[in-house]
Amino acid sequence: MRILSSIVVAALVALASPAGAAEAAKKKGKAKVPVKQPVKAAEKHVLAVNSNQLDQKTLAKIQDDKRLNRKERKEVAKAEFNTYKELRKGGTDEISNTEDAIALRNYRLRNKKTRGLVRKREVSLASVLFPGVSPEVYSPGEPIWINTGLVESRKTQVPYEYYHLPGCQAPKDTPGRRNLRNRRNLGSRLQGVEVKPAPFTLNTKVDVPCTVLCAVNVKDKSLKFLSKLIERQYRVQLTLDTLPVLMRSQNYNYAIRGYPLGFKSPQGSKDIFLYNHLKFAVTYNEDADGVYVTGFDVHPVSIKHDVPAGQSVEKATQLSTCSGMGVENDSSRYLSLEDNSSGVQIVYSYDVQWIKNENLEWSDRWDVYLVGAPDDGIHYYSIVNSLMIILFMTGAIATIMVRTLRKDIAGYNEMQTLEDAQEETGWKLVHGDVFRPPQTSPMALSVAVGTGAQIGSSFVFAMLCAIFKLTNSMRKGQVLTSIILLYVLCGSIAGYVSARLYKFSEAKAWKTNAILTATALPGAFVAIFTVLNVFLSLAGAATAVSFLTIIVLFLLWVCVSAPLVFLGAFVGLKAKTIEVPTKTNQIARIVPDAPWHMNPILTIIMGGILPFGSVCIELAFIMSALWLHQIYYVMGFLLAVIGILGATCAQVSIVLCYLQLCAEDHIWWWRSFWNCASSGLYLYLYSLWFLSSRLDLVGLLPVVIYLTYMGMISIAFGLFCGSVGFLSSLWFTRTIYNAVKVD
Repeated sequence: MRILSSIVVAALVALASPAGAAEAAKKKGKAKVPVKQPVKAAEKHVLAVNSNQLDQKTLAKIQDDKRLNRKERKEVAKAEFNTYKELRKGGTDEISNTEDAIALRNYRLRNKKTRGLVRKREVSLASVLFPGVSPEVYSPGEPIWINTGLVESRKTQVPYEYYHLPGCQAPKDTPGRRNLRNRRNLGSRLQGVEVKPAPFTLNTKVDVPCTVLCAVNVKDKSLKFLSKLIERQYRVQLTLDTLPVLMRSQNYNYAIRGYPLGFKSPQGSKDIFLYNHLKFAVTYNEDADGVYVTGFDVHPVSIKHDVPAGQSVEKATQLSTCSGMGVENDSSRYLSLEDNSSGVQIVYSYDVQWIKNENLEWSDRWDVYLVGAPDDGIHYYSIVNSLMIILFMTGAIATIMVRTLRKDIAGYNEMQTLEDAQEETGWKLVHGDVFRPPQTSPMALSVAVGTGAQIGSSFVFAMLCAIFKLTNSMRKGQVLTSIILLYVLCGSIAGYVSARLYKFSEAKAWKTNAILTATALPGAFVAIFTVLNVFLSLAGAATAVSFLTIIVLFLLWVCVSAPLVFLGAFVGLKAKTIEVPTKTNQIARIVPDAPWHMNPILTIIMGGILPFGSVCIELAFIMSALWLHQIYYVMGFLLAVIGILGATCAQVSIVLCYLQLCAEDHIWWWRSFWNCASSGLYLYLYSLWFLSSRLDLVGLLPVVIYLTYMGMISIAFGLFCGSVGFLSSLWFTRTIYNAVKVD
């Protein structure tokens, strides 16, 4: 409401002012062309619409600051949309820092900038992405650091460190900043993220003309390695005041994080050129407190600097091709990486320009990074789609519970004679065998269900930590650390659930059960990860984990997770055996031939479709964040989707278990687990489709990395779904058999 009102108020003030009238005179004959006139700070950078687009009654209510009804809100939204289309059709971009571009960004991101379910309130993206973070204030002339990130590509999942490339050496660092950088969490170490200072010298509000950094002679393997990275479209990630470096193109309305290492010849030849000069543009805002960084842009240039024969090139060496701010791309002076016996001399240089822009506020500096990102409405659509599946399943279960079961239970309880009892059919007929412990691998079932409960609990707690701002979803290393630690701390849940199920199975090897619960899944994943880490180390990837990090993971597993599993198992074994409402016969009942629709393979295949379908839309965003380096921060939606996934698994398992019991098949234990665990197979099949359609991986190692990690994720996903399905079926069978009279 506040946004809509400010839009039209700004329009009215603009039309009433002399400047607005003059602007309107220029636009004569174009009634729908928008008029801009920010009236005060709270109403800056909104899309101002022409009053001709709105009804007089609506205008009057907005002027009086009255509440608009639904029809009037739609009218304002339509006028706003028409204004947006006119500006875009007129060539106004959304990624620059002009007033029009900022207004268009505010319109595109209006849903992301509102919070609250009932009372909507306007917030900034900075408060959404980094809650509680205050701006860093710099004084003029103060040194400011550009930090290096990963050198990564969408074509391969093998990133490298910045200083792994042939280039200039890292500058000397102060002990204070070194200690601050070394405080990496476990997740950052696993991701290979290590913040180091870039070799560029910056001082606040001090422009730097073209300055030489260093000269490097690259040949043989280093030259081939650099050419390969350019062919695979690697991009360099840098940050300034936590802002990722950005490349923009106003003509193409294009903005992307990082800059490419180089490019291939546009004429179709095999020539490869390197970007060796960087033109930095730092946008800032200033007040009485100091200077605030609001933007960090780069424009890479490929130029072959003229170096006099016999002259050595060092930092700040004066060259004729490196002076002032006029270094630009010129096809006649591109720096080619053509292989030759003497190698290629690369002279790295840069320049810095500070640009003051009062239109862009510090709280809105992250807007340009999310332009083009999926709107929050799609997440709502995902949840509604999942809720429709739950509604359908709820209707099916309501039919079973309210109509069928009530009728069955009433009929069974009215049977008085032996002849009537002999005529009973359906699910009551197997009451003497339904709670017979599984004869096939009860230990494996107990371990799988306990591990699935541990996975689900850790993810739910991790999402709650993100929602309550204990962790920041924009910091992937922090989120990964929280998931690992919570998984370790939830080991007692796995031990308790596994021990209680194993005790019900009347098995005796409870020590083996506890050990397998603590070691089965972590041991398998650690083994896979260690083998993969060997190949990453041989490739020199930044994601190759050090031996110290592996030791830390091992200690977390042995010293924290395993003891908690044993503690949970001890409590579970000391607890009472799970009570069931019927006695188990000594001789198992023969299972009759099942109808075709209850074939185990068919139910397992069909059972995983609905759980996977309930999360497939949100899964697309998660996959893009994992493998396409997109921003994902809506942990509230993710928690809701996890809840919907659990509800869907429970309902699917209950329906299939009921149909199985009606077919007089009492062997439901493993079936109830696999009916929902098969959704992990669908997740892996989806990852194969994602690999073939969305990713363009080059080389064998990136494909192996992708398939390995997605296989591990799919296993964890299937264990969680199977655990929910089994526990739901156990509750369901105890409930329905407790409601009938059994002799």
